[in-house]
Amino acid sequence: MKNDRLKKVVFVDQSLYKSFLELKSGKFEEKELASYIQRAINDLKENPFIGIKLPNRLWPKEYLQKFSITNLRKYDLPNGWRLIYTLEGSDIEIVSILLEWFSHKEYERCFGYKSR
Repeated sequence: MKNDRLKKVVFVDQSLYKSFLELKSGKFEEKELASYIQRAINDLKENPFIGIKLPNRLWPKEYLQKFSITNLRKYDLPNGWRLIYTLEGSDIEIVSILLEWFSHKEYERCFGYKSR
């Protein structure tokens, strides 16, 4: 059954994981962001589909080249932060792969939204 699949969350590479660890030992705002990301990781372990599916037309070309993605999702963190991830899976497991996190402004710039 699809609902019985093992659910995992991984970082796309060691560099992103290292950045996450640095947030955990940083200043107050960084620790706060790390706690938001950790909460998202816990949520994704429960339900990988919790994030909003982003339409293909919004995907940055860099993501297609760098990550070879076939889907892209956004998890809204508190204080306007965004966590971007993709899903890979089989009949046995589904893996949420964390790609990046952004402030709201950085997210809008990366995904081509126009400022008003």
